[in-house]
Amino acid sequence: MGCAGSKENAAKQIRKPKPWNHSEPITRDQLVRMRDEFWDTAPHYGGRKEIWDALRAAAESDISLAQAIVDSAGVIVQAPDLTVCYDERGAKYELPKYVLSEPTNLIRES
Repeated sequence: MGCAGSKENAAKQIRKPKPWNHSEPITRDQLVRMRDEFWDTAPHYGGRKEIWDALRAAAESDISLAQAIVDSAGVIVQAPDLTVCYDERGAKYELPKYVLSEPTNLIRES
């Protein structure tokens, strides 16, 4: 009864968050600003910079690449949409949906 494969089995398949609405319709520029602000400030609230960097890279990639990034960084995915993750030391990383996907009420500028 070895448990050699237990870590791999614990890894969750990640997926994009379910469709969601922002509190008010926002433009792509506003969304980009919110994302940049989050990534600039998040590391100051704890956790390791390299994990934050990996989570940002994963959030900005397609799902299969994102999966590879979190796996190689040793990120423990608690919520499959990446909104709650941990590192190997048990530090918690919470990502808002707006850094992971676009809201359904994004204003499409022509």
